[in-house]
Amino acid sequence: MYDLTSTYFECEVPETGQRKFGYSRDKRSDCMQVVIALIVTPEGFPLAYEVMPGNTADTTTLADFIHKIEGQYGKAQRTGVMDRGIPTEETLAQMRSAETPIYYLVGTPKGRLSQLEKAFFTFPWEAVRDAVAVKLLDQDGELYVLARRAGRSDKERSMRRRRLKKLLQRLDELQAQTLAPRSTPAQTGRGEERGRTGLWPRRHLTWLDYPGHTTSHEIIGVRGGC
Repeated sequence: MYDLTSTYFECEVPETGQRKFGYSRDKRSDCMQVVIALIVTPEGFPLAYEVMPGNTADTTTLADFIHKIEGQYGKAQRTGVMDRGIPTEETLAQMRSAETPIYYLVGTPKGRLSQLEKAFFTFPWEAVRDAVAVKLLDQDGELYVLARRAGRSDKERSMRRRRLKKLLQRLDELQAQTLAPRSTPAQTGRGEERGRTGLWPRRHLTWLDYPGHTTSHEIIGVRGGC
């Protein structure tokens, strides 16, 4: 498995060496940081790591790290697992066409999900373990997997309802506020009502839960192994 993280410096340090401002996973864009790349074995043991400048883009790291691993441990039939934001299509193509191909499991880009979902409709679900079923799509030399896990829809429905509850509570708080009248000409109708509170009257909100409303299906591509 290949992944990236970052760590930042809270003290005032000069922007020299690998300490750079960059995308902060910790939401501390005010601090300089370094990026750390790590590869672990299937058992979770670290295999290699590297500290990079803090402004390193995720998509620029994979190709060099592959060369580093092959130079240190030799070429072998390997399978890489990583987030969808790490590899580029160019890097994946190089992995597939290498003398010793590198297989990988990576999330499908979101822009391609709608196209693949239409193609999946004609395939049946296949149970692979308790509460998990998949559909397989072999397309353009890549194998895509659509996974469905029982209970995911219920979880996401609960998350939406909690979010809606917070929004309604906030609307109640705003509705209870009293704002100073504005020095504008008299308003009529709903304008008068809005002028007193600064808000439109709260309306009835209906939250619908239906099968197609949840993103309970996640598409991931297993590429290079088909």
